[in-house]
Amino acid sequence: MLRNYINGEFREAADGRTLDVIDPCTGEVYDTSALSGAADVDAAMEAAAAAFPAWRDATPAARQKVLLRVADVFEDRAAELITAESRDTGKPLAQMADDEIPPVVDQIRFFAGAARLLEGRSAGEYLEGLTSIIRREPVGVVAQVAPWNYPLMMAVWKFAPALAAGNTVVLKPSDTTPASTVLVAGIIGEVLAELGHPAGVFNVVCGDRETGRLMVEHPTPAMAAITGSVRAGMQVAASAAKDVKRVHLELGGKAPAVVFGDADLAGAAEGIAAAGYFNSGQDCTAATRVLVHESVHDAFMTELVKAATGTVTGLPEDPRTVYGPLNNAGQLSQVSGFIDRLPGHAKIEAGGHRVGDQGYFYAPTVVSGLRQDDEIIQNEVFGPVITVQSFTTEDQAVEYANGVDFALASSVWTKDHARAMRMSKRLDFGCVWINTHGALAAEMPHGGFKLSGYGKDLSAYGFEDYTRVKHVMTAL
Repeated sequence: MLRNYINGEFREAADGRTLDVIDPCTGEVYDTSALSGAADVDAAMEAAAAAFPAWRDATPAARQKVLLRVADVFEDRAAELITAESRDTGKPLAQMADDEIPPVVDQIRFFAGAARLLEGRSAGEYLEGLTSIIRREPVGVVAQVAPWNYPLMMAVWKFAPALAAGNTVVLKPSDTTPASTVLVAGIIGEVLAELGHPAGVFNVVCGDRETGRLMVEHPTPAMAAITGSVRAGMQVAASAAKDVKRVHLELGGKAPAVVFGDADLAGAAEGIAAAGYFNSGQDCTAATRVLVHESVHDAFMTELVKAATGTVTGLPEDPRTVYGPLNNAGQLSQVSGFIDRLPGHAKIEAGGHRVGDQGYFYAPTVVSGLRQDDEIIQNEVFGPVITVQSFTTEDQAVEYANGVDFALASSVWTKDHARAMRMSKRLDFGCVWINTHGALAAEMPHGGFKLSGYGKDLSAYGFEDYTRVKHVMTAL
């Protein structure tokens, strides 16, 4: 059984309730996790609040040492983390080892370094006889909710900057993917104990949406941070408003990939397919919405269909597997529903069906002939489905790209540098990639606009989101 981790101890839910944890490759129960209620949330918040003064007052170097040690243990125990994550998500084992563990470790180390840069921007005399000082301080206890698409990586994006800044944490993983987060809790707890810090600095509470609601509405946290759906983000923002908690939201996406006539079509198709199908398309930045110039539409479509049909979905241990199953039965139903409801003018160029009769596998799919107001263009599918529209002018490309409610990520594919620069200015998205899609660096911010939320993950901007600014003025 996967248990909560509160104040340095693994605990079952106070009332003994549990949730089934499903293997998405088979659709069968493989374990259970704690289904936490108000008593469990109270205990976790109490532990985090009690630990906060000592952790806040620890030197930046001491907090850095903890995070660096955690990163080292992640490397040493990578096989355990990969196994836990893959069992919950069906992710390919080789892909986890190559594409997720290294950046996760790097991101922890980045924030370990950031811990020692918690400083004000200036000090000086702005009124006669008075000196002003700016202090950057941790906000306090932070309630965090991680999603099921990247359970391990999103947990790191949450706890690493929060702990580096001096906050204490209560983190809830998704009810469908708790395994790697529970393992992480044990690792962090061991490091905190080893280095002499309070056990309540980091806590994990497993549970469902109700558990998350209890965390956000709890009076103890000064901040709530979530990566999840737009609906969940709206609920968190509304709940947090009751006592004016700070809120950090990374929500949905509908990333356009704009392909101009001068682009390397084979390279663009390969890059877009890789970014669209990675993690079964369950990625808010996935290249799911292609806008291609009409002059190269057919040629590009040939290349994209070739890339799609060459993409293998299968079991985690199969070295040929590019992506595994969708995360859960509900997600399989959602993706299938978008395809079942396609309008008559749409054409399925590849895929468009479930794979096998066990688990939640879905074929790499390409859909063409779509219009801007079609449901599948306007709403997030969150599956291995890439749509294709054509455009005639740069202005129309911008209109189509920006003509959705999401604004997280986008890409432009062209050999024309001036056009790329114009498009990067005009595209209303938090990230614009040029001739690539999906690359992330710990030093660069990740976050969107509009319904994609607000606040930044990664980078110094993400670190600062977990701090507050205080002005101190003293008479000379």
